[in-house]
Amino acid sequence: MLNSSPFTKNKQSLSGLMTSVAWALLPGFIALFYFFGWGVVFNVVTCAVTCVLTEAAVLHLRKKPFIILKDYSALLTGVLLGLALPPLAPWWIAVIGSSFAILFAKQIYGGLGFNPFNPAMAGYVLLLISFPVAMTAWLPPQALAENNASFIDSLYIFLFSFDTHQHTLAYYRLGVDGFTMATPLDQLKTSKTMGYLISEVTNKAIFSDIVNVGWQWVNAGFLLGGIYLLVKKHIHYAIPVGVLVGLLFPALIFNGYSPDEYPSLIVHAFSGATMLGAFFIATDPVSAATTYKGRLIFGFGVGLITWLIRTFGGYPDAFAFAVLLMNMAVPLIDHFTQPTVYGYKTSPSQNEELNS
Repeated sequence: MLNSSPFTKNKQSLSGLMTSVAWALLPGFIALFYFFGWGVVFNVVTCAVTCVLTEAAVLHLRKKPFIILKDYSALLTGVLLGLALPPLAPWWIAVIGSSFAILFAKQIYGGLGFNPFNPAMAGYVLLLISFPVAMTAWLPPQALAENNASFIDSLYIFLFSFDTHQHTLAYYRLGVDGFTMATPLDQLKTSKTMGYLISEVTNKAIFSDIVNVGWQWVNAGFLLGGIYLLVKKHIHYAIPVGVLVGLLFPALIFNGYSPDEYPSLIVHAFSGATMLGAFFIATDPVSAATTYKGRLIFGFGVGLITWLIRTFGGYPDAFAFAVLLMNMAVPLIDHFTQPTVYGYKTSPSQNEELNS
């Protein structure tokens, strides 16, 4: 048995890694629950259960042992997708997205380790393209909401699309000013198309001293969990660093050039899925790049594409699209970023090409 370099032993099991990542999501989950209510819990539970049941059904059809479920990868996919969905979206949204994520983005390729795309983001994009109204119907933070739903009312809306008083989701989407509120990125996108300046947009209720109400704490929670994963060495720093540089550097440059036209670095950093995406989604070990340089390039590409779509595209947040686009580029990135092995003047792949 070979134990010397370059062979290494990883003392942590796959299930242990998945469990650690799930625990690291807890601060962001708590912040989402605090600001957006019970719908966050319903989404996470429904997505997680659906992912596990779908994977179990596929394993049964493929005559594979159910012990594979103990790697908790399906469970984590459901948790990530559930955290990304708007609170109080209909239950069937969670079921469709979760089933697609496991069946078509993971198991159809052979299961964990063979999927080229991030399953959670594949499910999210399917839902966003197919059901754009439901997928953009976010509640306002509870501090800015005119009406907040109780546990029972939230459950009724989730299951039946109306509460115990026959109120629909629209009733709970009203802000303190009596108008339907949008997310900060949605507010920026819509207001810019109407000719408003950034300084005028950030005077709206969803912003407080340019920082997003509620969303800054959600992103801070996921940032805290991401730092935990880095300290425990469960993820490599290259991808989160690449994502944040790719997103925040152009934001800094363009905001410095025209602050009334382009949002600031702070707005981009603490809006939408920035920290969740940088530390928990882009770092998926199966669908991301594997080399050091490749991880930096992959992360930078995810961040840059996110900024481009946020700034010039039709979607307020674009992390899922950015991740899937860069997933397609991973084979090419890995091919050209293989490190030079001792005894070679070039990387092994380049050496083979030269000798062929």
